[in-house]
Amino acid sequence: MINILLLGGTMEASALARALAARGWPATFSYAGRVREPAAQPLPVRIGGFGGVEGLVDYLRGQRITHLIDATHPFAQQMSRHAIAAARHTGIPLLALTRPPWRPEAGDQWQTVPDIAAAVEALSGSPQRVLLALGRLHLPEFARQPQHHYLLRLIDTPDTPPPLPHHTVLVDRGPFGVAGDRALLQEHRIERVVCKNAGGEGARAKLVAARQLGLPVLMVERPSLPARTEVHEVAAAMDWLAHEADLGV
Repeated sequence: MINILLLGGTMEASALARALAARGWPATFSYAGRVREPAAQPLPVRIGGFGGVEGLVDYLRGQRITHLIDATHPFAQQMSRHAIAAARHTGIPLLALTRPPWRPEAGDQWQTVPDIAAAVEALSGSPQRVLLALGRLHLPEFARQPQHHYLLRLIDTPDTPPPLPHHTVLVDRGPFGVAGDRALLQEHRIERVVCKNAGGEGARAKLVAARQLGLPVLMVERPSLPARTEVHEVAAAMDWLAHEADLGV
């Protein structure tokens, strides 16, 4: 019998959860626990880490998981690596449901960097007003560039003040629209946008708005991962499951 573990947290993961529930296929939705109020799901939910690769292997075996789907954020590198290793160790089929990365378009002024450390270094120079759209986990690293005023758009209100001497916190949850993001950039007089290449439509608006306003974008590229089977659409993930489990479509 099929029994799916869905590693989630993205809009694509939630869409897949709805598709699985509608089909009646047994599945558990796993949140890492980094968001204070995660979105409700139509599947049984577990919250928290597994305790590394060994912990995930134990969970897969203990719960008799037959198929593993990684629909975490493209920058959840550790979880994705653990999923790859655990799948190889147990022989359980693994699929990644991920967003295709963004590509620069005509009019974009992108500077690409390989990681957060390089992004911090690239902000050396005169003070600017910067939209730092990276989430809360990386904020301490940008304290090395304290000369800027940072606009921080976060999902949750931080428990402690961000370690940046000049900042504004905006608590909001996407998806966002181009008109709203353009107004946001103008209202806060933003001069540069810093973001991860997360891909997808829910966070693309800031890039379109930056293009329209002629603003430079500092783009952090995705971490490299070992080879795995990837799809970009929920329908493709459902087809993969149907084929792997011989369920029919």
